[in-house]
Amino acid sequence: MLNMTKENTAKKLEEGLTMLSVGSLVEGKIVARDRSSLFVDLGSQGGTGIIYGKEFYQVKDAIKNLNIGDTVHAKVVELENEDGYVELSLKDAMEDISWQKLKDMKLKEEIISVKITGVNKGGLLSSINGIPAFLPVSQLSPENYPRVVDADKQKILKELQKFIGKTLEVKILDLLAQENKLILSEKAKTEQVLKEILKDYKKGDIVEGKITGIADFGVFIKFPLPSQVLPDENSKSIPEESIQGKSEKQERGKTVRGEIEGLIHISELDWQLVQNPSEVVKVGETVKAQIIEISNNQVFLSLKRLKENPWEEIEKKYKKGDVIKGKIISFSSFGAFVEVLPKIRGLCHISEFKSQKEMEESLKAGETYDFEILLIEPKEHRMSLKLVIKK
Repeated sequence: MLNMTKENTAKKLEEGLTMLSVGSLVEGKIVARDRSSLFVDLGSQGGTGIIYGKEFYQVKDAIKNLNIGDTVHAKVVELENEDGYVELSLKDAMEDISWQKLKDMKLKEEIISVKITGVNKGGLLSSINGIPAFLPVSQLSPENYPRVVDADKQKILKELQKFIGKTLEVKILDLLAQENKLILSEKAKTEQVLKEILKDYKKGDIVEGKITGIADFGVFIKFPLPSQVLPDENSKSIPEESIQGKSEKQERGKTVRGEIEGLIHISELDWQLVQNPSEVVKVGETVKAQIIEISNNQVFLSLKRLKENPWEEIEKKYKKGDVIKGKIISFSSFGAFVEVLPKIRGLCHISEFKSQKEMEESLKAGETYDFEILLIEPKEHRMSLKLVIKK
């Protein structure tokens, strides 16, 4: 065994050749090893370090590949143990270095390939440099976002399970060192490209596109991009993944045409209240829509704003207190939806009844009844009704 005594380390400390402190990272050369310990010459930093016990066995596989003379980085655990050595942790240093590399990746906005190893109801699971990573559903690219009409969590989970074993390209969105977890984003990788492309569009533009998916909160529509000219090899290129759908031959200096996907929220599908988006449009259907907002590299569109607004004349026709006829369309936990005119629906709130059972016994879907208008707000597309009880 080496003659590395307490006096040797103490002497170097006294000579002021080191500024060691617990938690600091140090660099040294391996000068000796045995079955359960690794000895590291810290040079002018402060004597001899030792990696042993739990700190040795935690990185046993990594230590197998180390030889005498190799340089290692370690973290100081104790300045001087009972044998006079500086106790070191290779595992802590490796984690610190990994986190620093990840911080650099985030800062440089590097695109990283990760393999999906698992899922939960919130997203996909992976790891980078041994550190657990999470890719939320909300950070998936539009083409990978699960299209589940009723937002059923089990159905979403089933869709996400299809990604296990696949490799996705992502950026690091956030680093949670205290939780030892990374948050990833797939859609962030093309944000800069999309930002440039979306400069060709503005609020109010009308586009024609195809419905590509339906969810409980709205529908996805894919519409053509303006023609793009791919730059030559010496200029910054447009990533191919950002130009989706049909395209012309993608050669440098050639014109290409792709597609971009936007969202039509359920409230923008029709002037009447929509409970299920699939009642208004179907996947594969071609529609015209108006761009109403471009925010955070996302396009939001509307179908209803290209239709005549039936609420514009409603105040001229009806007022509070009027008794009108209306047909029961459907029920919900908060009341009955009543059609009073084509595209105009009001709500007879459940509070007008003692219970939901009483409401459903008093009203039948498809039947017409007399209702009193309690409230009418055309700008909010809202009409509150009360059933008129005939005596």
